[in-house]
Amino acid sequence: MREPRILWFRRLALVGTCLAFCVVVLGAWVRLTDAGLGCPDWPGCYGHVFPAGSTYRFAQAVHEMVHRYVASSLVLIIAGLAVLALINRRDPEQPVAPAAVLFAVVCLQGLLGMKTVTLKLEPLIVTAHLFGGLTTLAILRWLSLPRERRRLTGAERGLAPFAVVGFAVLALQIFLGGWTSTNYAAVACPDLPTCQRSFWPAMDFKDAFVLWRGLGIDYEGGVLANPARVAIHVTHRLGAVVAGLTLLSLGIMVAARARGRLKVIGGVLIVAVLAQISLGVSTVHWGVPLSIATMHNAGAAFLVLVMVTLLHALWPATRGQGPPVGGPDPHGNLAK
Repeated sequence: MREPRILWFRRLALVGTCLAFCVVVLGAWVRLTDAGLGCPDWPGCYGHVFPAGSTYRFAQAVHEMVHRYVASSLVLIIAGLAVLALINRRDPEQPVAPAAVLFAVVCLQGLLGMKTVTLKLEPLIVTAHLFGGLTTLAILRWLSLPRERRRLTGAERGLAPFAVVGFAVLALQIFLGGWTSTNYAAVACPDLPTCQRSFWPAMDFKDAFVLWRGLGIDYEGGVLANPARVAIHVTHRLGAVVAGLTLLSLGIMVAARARGRLKVIGGVLIVAVLAQISLGVSTVHWGVPLSIATMHNAGAAFLVLVMVTLLHALWPATRGQGPPVGGPDPHGNLAK
């Protein structure tokens, strides 16, 4: 009965991955439609389970509550995964620690979701909430993948450090993207490749990256002056160049050095990066339209999924693998 239990665990994790992706995209939709404070209380909305038709800012309230409903469904799935992990804890195939971490992360997410409302969209809290959502997505994707059975070649094992660096660069760029969004800096530079018709406009970096400004401030619409918002936007653009080149290089390396499934992942990574760059450019060029900006957020989440899949496929390399089955060992002899 062990194998069916693990299979059901992975299937549930896959369902959770799909639902977490939807939650991340819905969260972006809530931010972009200025619905973050559509329901000023938590967990209800103006004291109701569903906002009444007479509710102030009814449309924004609906956006926020739909996001909360889907997120609550995800919590139930993650709780089920924790229970299954506890039941299967003696099975060597069962990942227990990641399931426990996932449950802790989603509990923290609930707290951050509440603080997002009660602290009136404080940028650090909202950005942390975004990070928590993507962390949840990443862990769920990891849990949905079966343990890698294929042995890696020496060239494939050498890709693992580059994949770790690529994931770190992606995480930093996502933070910059979240900081840009939560400080309403996406429209600070309406032109490309310049910003306000200058390659280096007036910027206030000192005020742009103050992480905590205290309590009692309503951050809806942003509180920063234009030079600070420009500094955030330009930093995000520069980060996009670094992240884009890093991940494209990684994708090319994987596609060139790996074989089979790994080569496919490398190709998907290249396409995903190019698509994300195109969406970022389109977002600025067309004046941050809702549909393209939401797709840009979805693209970041998809990149997280691709990178987690790549890291999972390379994970055996960090534990030291022998030569691939049927391939040559370091002395040129065929492996048995």
